[in-house]
Amino acid sequence: MARGGFAAVDGTGGDHGRPHGYGGGRVTISVVVTCLMAASCGLIFGYDIGVSGGVTQMQSFLEKFFPEVLTEMKGAKRDAYCKYDNQMLTAFTSSLYIAGMLSSLVASRVTRRMGRQAVMLSGGVLFLAGSGINAAAINIAMLIIGRMLLGFGVGFTAQAAPLYLAETAPAKWRGAFTTAYNFFLVLGTLAATVTNYFTNRIPGWGWRVSLGLAGVPATIVVVGALLVTDTPSSLVMRGDPDRARASLQRIRGEDVDVGDEFKDIMVAVEEARRHDEGAFERLRGKGYRHYLVMMVAIPTFFDLTGMIVISVFSPVLFRTVGFNSQKAILGSVILSLVNLSSVGVSTFVVDRAGRRFLFLVGGVAMMLCQVAVAWILAEHLGRHHATTMAKNYAYGVLALTCMYTFSFGLSWGPLKWVVPSEIYPVEIRSAGQAMTIAIALTLSFAQTQVFITLLCAMKYAIFVFYASWVLVMTIFMAALLPETKGVPLEAMRSVWAKHWYWRRFVRDAKQDSQVNCL
Repeated sequence: MARGGFAAVDGTGGDHGRPHGYGGGRVTISVVVTCLMAASCGLIFGYDIGVSGGVTQMQSFLEKFFPEVLTEMKGAKRDAYCKYDNQMLTAFTSSLYIAGMLSSLVASRVTRRMGRQAVMLSGGVLFLAGSGINAAAINIAMLIIGRMLLGFGVGFTAQAAPLYLAETAPAKWRGAFTTAYNFFLVLGTLAATVTNYFTNRIPGWGWRVSLGLAGVPATIVVVGALLVTDTPSSLVMRGDPDRARASLQRIRGEDVDVGDEFKDIMVAVEEARRHDEGAFERLRGKGYRHYLVMMVAIPTFFDLTGMIVISVFSPVLFRTVGFNSQKAILGSVILSLVNLSSVGVSTFVVDRAGRRFLFLVGGVAMMLCQVAVAWILAEHLGRHHATTMAKNYAYGVLALTCMYTFSFGLSWGPLKWVVPSEIYPVEIRSAGQAMTIAIALTLSFAQTQVFITLLCAMKYAIFVFYASWVLVMTIFMAALLPETKGVPLEAMRSVWAKHWYWRRFVRDAKQDSQVNCL
C-alpha cells in the first residue's frame, strides 16, 4: 500500500499533479495482526520443504516404499555421491512443485475474482487434505496424490500471501512485513526438521507422524485466513469501494486520514480497468518489458542459487559426507536455526540497507561458500572408493553450509518474496505474482527431480555450477534492479522511469497509453 512522502504516479508513469504525504505513518496493532496471520501461509511451504528431505532418508520410510534404495546403499562399491539416486524417490519430493506451478496460475484468476483471502483459505484446506492422505499412505500412488494436493495448497498460498502483505503494509516498512512470509516459511522448515529428528527414532511408522503433522500448520493457515479481511486494493478491484475504504481505515488507524491514500488506490485500479485487455496479454507489450524480465529472472536465479536443493536434501547431503541418519537430521535442524536467525536480521535491515545491497552482499558470500564446499568434496570425498570423508572435513562442510544458509537467508531468501510482490503495477500484479511463483515452482520441480542424479554425475562440481550462477545473478542485480525500499506501490513506476536502462520502456508505455486514449 502507498505510504510516505512520495508522489503518486499514474498508470503511464506520470504524476497526478499532487504530492502525497499520507497520514498515519505508525504501525498499528491491526496491521501487525493482519499481516502475521497472512504471513503464516509460509508455514505450510516451509514445513513441506523441511519434512520431505528428512523423511526420504528415514530407514522406515525407505523400507516401506523404496527398498531398492536400501539395497543399493549396502553395495560395497557404491559411489559416495550416488547413494540416493532413484527417480521414484525424488518424484515423491518433486511432484509437489509441479502441482504448485499449475495451481499458482489458476490462483491468479481466482485472486482477481474472489480476492487474496479466499485463495489463502483454499490453499490451507488443500494442504490439510494432502497431509492426511500422506500420513495414511499405503503405496507410492497415495504418496504422490497427497503430495500433489500439498502442492496445490502451496501454489495458492504462495501466490496470494505475499501480495496480501505488500498491499496491506505501510510502504516504509513493506520489506519487513513481506519478509514475514519467509520468516514463517523458515519457521515451518525448522518445525519439520525438529519433528523429523524425534520421529526418526520411532521404528516402522515415524515417517507417518512427520507427514501427518503437516496438518498443524495447515490448520493455522485455515484459521488465520478466516480471521483476516481482504486488502483494500483487492476489494476495489472487485467493485466494493466502501468495504475497501473501511478496511484501509481499520489497518491504518481510526484517527488517520486515509483520503489521499485511498484516492491513489482508486486511481491505480481505474487505470488498470481502462486497459483491461488481459494482464497476461499486456505483459507481451514493450512497455512492460522490464516487468517481464524481472518476472522471469528473479525466480530463475532464486532456484539457481542451489538453496532449494540444500533445504530439501540437506539430510541426504550430510549422509553423503558421512553423518549417520540422526546426525544428518540434526544438521538440518542447525541449518534451519541459522536460516531463521538470518531472516530475523534481514527483517530489521531490509528497509534500512535496501534490497540491492542485500542482494550483492548475500550473493558474494554465497558464491565463496559454494566454492569452498566444492573444494572440500573434491579433495576429501570419494577418493580411493571411500564412501565417507574424515569427520573434521564433514564438519567443515556443515559449517560452510551454515554460512551459505545465513547469506541466503539475509538476501535471496526473503527478497525473492519481497521484490516481486512490490514491483508490479496493479493491472498485472496478480498475473505477475502468479507467473513468478509458477516459474519458481517449475524450476524447483526440475531441480528436486534431477539433483540427486546431478550429484551422482557431477559430484563436487555441482557446487561450482551453482556458484557460477550466483556470480551471474549478482552482476545482474547490480546492473538492472532499481532500489525500491520505501516507495509506495502506486508510485513504483517512477523508480523504473529513473533507471539508466529501463526508463526507455517506461517512456514507451506512456506513449502507448496516450495513443490508446486518442
